[in-house]
Amino acid sequence: MSLNVSLPPEMENRVRQHVESGLYSSASEVIREALRLFEAYQGVQAANLVSLKADITQGVADIAAGHVRELDMNDIKQRGRAALAVRQPT
Repeated sequence: MSLNVSLPPEMENRVRQHVESGLYSSASEVIREALRLFEAYQGVQAANLVSLKADITQGVADIAAGHVRELDMNDIKQRGRAALAVRQPT
């Protein structure tokens, strides 16, 4: 199969540079490698989305089961500052 692709000049220059570097023997090799990397990236993104959705589902289930409570940010800050004071005496 033959496919013609139009690239903006800056991307075309980058493809040419990769070929000129000797790492790739043709523009087609550069594009194939780019597509493989893009597909791997998409796979990682899809896995991250699945993980995020699972975390959200777990969070919603925790709320429904009453396993959560409101946070008092001032209390958290005070406890953090107290812990730091113990570790780093002034």
